[in-house]
Amino acid sequence: MDANLCTLFEQHVADAAAPCLVVPGGPVVTYGELAALSARIAHVLVDAGCRPGDRIAVQAEKHWTVLPLYLAVLRAGLVYLPLNTGYQRAELDYFFGDARPRVIVCGSERLGVVAATARDATVLTLDAGGGELIDRADGKPERFDTVARAPDDLAAILYTSGTTGRSKGAMLTHRNLASNALALVEAWGFTRGDVLLHALPVFHVHGLFVAIHCVLLSGSRMLWLPKFDAHEVMALLPKASVMMGVPTFYTRLLAEPSFGREHAQGVRLFVSGSAPLLPETFREFEERAGQRILERYGMTETGMITSNPLDGPRLGGTVGPPLPGVSVRIVGDDGSPCVPGTIGAIQVKGPNVLKGYWNLPDRTREEFTADGWFRTGDMGEWTREGYLRIVGRAKDLIITGGLNVYPKEIEERIDAMEGVAESAVIGVPHADFGEAVTAVVVAKPGHALTESGVIGALKGEIAGFKVPKRVLFVVDLPRNAMGKVIKAELRAKFGSPSG
Repeated sequence: MDANLCTLFEQHVADAAAPCLVVPGGPVVTYGELAALSARIAHVLVDAGCRPGDRIAVQAEKHWTVLPLYLAVLRAGLVYLPLNTGYQRAELDYFFGDARPRVIVCGSERLGVVAATARDATVLTLDAGGGELIDRADGKPERFDTVARAPDDLAAILYTSGTTGRSKGAMLTHRNLASNALALVEAWGFTRGDVLLHALPVFHVHGLFVAIHCVLLSGSRMLWLPKFDAHEVMALLPKASVMMGVPTFYTRLLAEPSFGREHAQGVRLFVSGSAPLLPETFREFEERAGQRILERYGMTETGMITSNPLDGPRLGGTVGPPLPGVSVRIVGDDGSPCVPGTIGAIQVKGPNVLKGYWNLPDRTREEFTADGWFRTGDMGEWTREGYLRIVGRAKDLIITGGLNVYPKEIEERIDAMEGVAESAVIGVPHADFGEAVTAVVVAKPGHALTESGVIGALKGEIAGFKVPKRVLFVVDLPRNAMGKVIKAELRAKFGSPSG
């Protein structure tokens, strides 16, 4: 039996003439046109020497041709490797060296940086106006026999930041993605008549898998926006039935004085994820828009794990019960299950859980318990309703604007700067981004460091979302008896909410 995710999508296309992508101010792309272009791109990839299992890295801006490229990779039995468009040369050099992609697709503006780090990969451009990939696809056959895949064959690798500074490539299989997508379509009631407002990036799970897969498996359509703009979203919401976003989307809508019920009355579902939604945002959105946002919980390694119900109480500050087919347990330090109201480590099991980490077999073993449960690294508790509440993270992950940032990578770069004795990077509450990356720095005697100087030195070296929004200077960092920096003290001292 063919378990290729693209085969599953093809089985759910009821009408090839039905719109799939609607680009405001641009084209309307039908399911048939999407299939034809993905077939032509698949031929280009095969002609470039790609064979099943090869990796295809993509660092391109969000224009609609990225979607047929993604489908072409799946159809050809290849492995999709999306990369944040903010990644700089050092980051790309690591990803390309680790994953060894056969083909790298990038925007023309990134060609110089990508080509310098591409090693032996073929580099093709993809832009809003076309690019070499689309040029090569012109004239290729509009039919391509989808390559059969086994359930545990890889469909994608998504890199997650590592606390040691080394990113881990989460290996996601066709079974992982298909099982999660089918569960979400059912849980959130997607039908052919839905219109999804898609303003998310397409280089991580939320925008690429959660949003797009729900549309493709329901035969619905999406309004495709290159990025979130509050005014544009307000204008388009009356044409949509579903919107998925990160908490930042909702705070920015609420910041618009004119936003209200007239914009949201035709939307049946607002979903929030990728970062914690503040309780006050949940309450204010319900007051202003007349809608209770549905919060869910997931991660790169597992896709979606839990969700507040479509029909039933949506409890602010919780992420709901487990999705069908997914098991969640909360355990104490001794491994025993926690009763409701007791905080413990969140572990998950199911067909959605990653196969492992690319080239890191030892790390893969460490992240699974002896009885096969995946350690999420998050801490949580069950409510008496059986809903999961996330209370913190076992590690120092910062989630800013829905994007993951691990402090170690930034600390190492700051510590290497002239005049810096040491640093600690923390996340502090931020009304817009959820958390703001904040650096606390100790200067060497006789060195006059400035906030603008540290920030300026980091820009261009790391992605913009990782650059600290504030740099604070202290005489020394608080430490415990073992000499470890006590970041909880820093968060308590500097963690007053900012806007």
